[in-house]
Amino acid sequence: MSKKIDQEFMAQAIDLSAEALDDNVGGPFGAVVVSGDTVIGRGRNRVLADKDPTAHAEMLAIKAACRAVGDHRLQGCVVYTSSEPCPMCMAALYWARVERVFYANVRSEAAAIGFDDEWLYLELASDMDDRSLHMSRLSSDGARAVFDRWFARKDRIPY
Repeated sequence: MSKKIDQEFMAQAIDLSAEALDDNVGGPFGAVVVSGDTVIGRGRNRVLADKDPTAHAEMLAIKAACRAVGDHRLQGCVVYTSSEPCPMCMAALYWARVERVFYANVRSEAAAIGFDDEWLYLELASDMDDRSLHMSRLSSDGARAVFDRWFARKDRIPY
């Protein structure tokens, strides 16, 4: 796409971030998912309104785009987001198999206004035993049996 078209899609993401702020539904973040030259998913942060820590702009835009295309993959799609995605949103972008992400504000700018995700980047890079969220394996033959059943299915769709 041309730089001008990229700027137009970014402007839509920024408009959504302003709407989220003006409506007081969440932080000032917006995102759009584009396929070809068409917006197929929009999202603005709704963490406060939905009382949902996963209601980030990118997550909501990805969900809307997946519904629009009828698939859990967004291959060939481009995402425009008003700020560098947090680790949760980055993971979702990878899982969705988007082609490219453009972002406006960087994470240090988000941190300067109170949205500091750096601690989460550091936590995820730490050994599991050194993380503040304690996790322990509780193995179960039943859980393994469900995995084995899924793997044996001839009609399974890997992702």
